[in-house]
Amino acid sequence: MATTSEENKPKKVEVLLRPTGDAPILKRKKWQVDPSQSVQWVIEFLRKLLKCEPSESLFLYVNQAFAPSPDREIGSLYECFGVDGKLVLHYARTQAWG
Repeated sequence: MATTSEENKPKKVEVLLRPTGDAPILKRKKWQVDPSQSVQWVIEFLRKLLKCEPSESLFLYVNQAFAPSPDREIGSLYECFGVDGKLVLHYARTQAWG
């Protein structure tokens, strides 16, 4: 029986959300996210958790360095920037890096 590359991919990506600057701290920091979800999905999910107003800004960063494109898949970010089995994303209400 041949194995496919799909079998080697993680079923879910563990995403660790960390606040930056004046962003509120979440009670739960670790989330299991489908690797096919986009960064935009994570931003919308985070906006709901933080109860952001539509006029409020929310920024998401990888490795405290750059803001990923909203259409980028979480799985590809994890493959490139995952550390210790997790993808660490920092969020802020004001622009912090990059």
